[in-house]
Amino acid sequence: MDAHARARELIDQAHAADPRRSADGRPAELVYAERMERWIARLVPEATPLLRLAARCQHLERWRVPRDTFPLDRPGYLQWRKSLYQKQAERARALLREAGVAAAEAEEAAAWVAKSGLRTNPGTQALEDAACLVFLENEIEAFAAQHADYPREKFVDILRKTWRKMSPAAQQAARGLDLPPAIAALLADAGG
Repeated sequence: MDAHARARELIDQAHAADPRRSADGRPAELVYAERMERWIARLVPEATPLLRLAARCQHLERWRVPRDTFPLDRPGYLQWRKSLYQKQAERARALLREAGVAAAEAEEAAAWVAKSGLRTNPGTQALEDAACLVFLENEIEAFAAQHADYPREKFVDILRKTWRKMSPAAQQAARGLDLPPAIAALLADAGG
């Protein structure tokens, strides 16, 4: 087995430990990884095995750092996300190296997962695009239901920030999503 195939096994073993389950009973993190990789394959048809592995690491063991371990305000949210980027990048690097992936490749994947060079690094931007599309396609409805107390403008602002992080190609893909009418209206108000 080559190093990339072994890395995929190790990454998916880590995902399998997620105690949260998707609607079909599978580890939620594994389902997320599959969605990320599918979007990478659509957005970057020539994606390298390394980019596909990095996509699978986007939320690597995120469940180990619950959101409520940080203050529940905006600065706390940003601290939580930044800490996750670093932890996920470190874990991705370790699993890739354990699998025998070359050090330079493991560093490159870790940089993408850590969100280094967003807008300037094509790998980082591809992961961000895929993450935004997974959110819009699979998570926005549940997010909206969970935060039903948010005023409309707050949802529009969240979607505006999401939209700004996406490349033009990802924005075009988002326009093609079959979103519920209420969500599509919010996205249109956000500039999408």
